[in-house]
Amino acid sequence: MTLIVGASGATGRLLVEQLLIRGESVKIIVRTETNLSEALNSHDNLSIIRAGILDLSDAELAQHVKGCNAVASCLGHNLSFKGMFGHPRRLVTDATRRLCGAIKVTKPEVPVKFILMNTTGNSNRDLSERISLGQRCVIWLLRLLLPPHVDNEMAADFLRTEIGQNDRIIEWSAVRPDGLIDESETTDYEVHHSPTRSAIFDAGTTSRINVGHFMAELITDSDAWSKWKGQMPVIYNKT
Repeated sequence: MTLIVGASGATGRLLVEQLLIRGESVKIIVRTETNLSEALNSHDNLSIIRAGILDLSDAELAQHVKGCNAVASCLGHNLSFKGMFGHPRRLVTDATRRLCGAIKVTKPEVPVKFILMNTTGNSNRDLSERISLGQRCVIWLLRLLLPPHVDNEMAADFLRTEIGQNDRIIEWSAVRPDGLIDESETTDYEVHHSPTRSAIFDAGTTSRINVGHFMAELITDSDAWSKWKGQMPVIYNKT
């Protein structure tokens, strides 16, 4: 069983579909299912919890993650003034922190996978990723002007520094797509440990359906998970 938050978003819906195609059982937490297709709403392997993720109590969250072998977050901020600058400003970070806390409370017998959708605009500070001076300046401005960017950084940093590489209960991966685009079908894509191009000045493209496919692979394929757990893989569409 996989629990997904942010499942009604443009990428989250596709991750749900990818897992259901693989025959997986999926549980989602959404405020409303109006963004989900009729096929998803009526799927036998999909359970829908109607709630805001941050509105649930700690006990309710623990009940929802209990029995799940994986938890995935595709949460993001709406591209509106309220979504960018309103509350909750730390939606992704707070949800990540609370979900990980809920997982620990359940004391699972085997480690639970936590997969976070992140962004190439956020560096993996566990690695010596080369960033130009110009990009450093732009990122500095983004931190000042756009709360969602800081939220993405803080969520990944929580996994890197507070969960770390040797936690006995939670294993994690933070997936970093580049410029997101919509495609109707999966295509060839490539995955790297670090960006191969500038996220600011030479951005690549990543289709949302490819992100959903890769995240589903991390959840269902043990070899893929062994390679990318504790990492922040960067995914690009193959040109």
